[in-house]
Amino acid sequence: MPKCDICQKGSIKAANRSHSKTKTLRRQKPNLQKLDDHKVCTKCRRTITKKLSEMTA
Repeated sequence: MPKCDICQKGSIKAANRSHSKTKTLRRQKPNLQKLDDHKVCTKCRRTITKKLSEMTA
């Protein structure tokens, strides 16, 4: 199961709904991206880059 290395955000259950309101369960995965050999979700990546830019400025 994919998880963020920083916040441990993982996949969640969701449902596809058809026109007849039939529910089919599926899994929503987080948007993970590589950042220095770590799997990081986009929310954590934005926070990290913001903190780094504040430190250098």
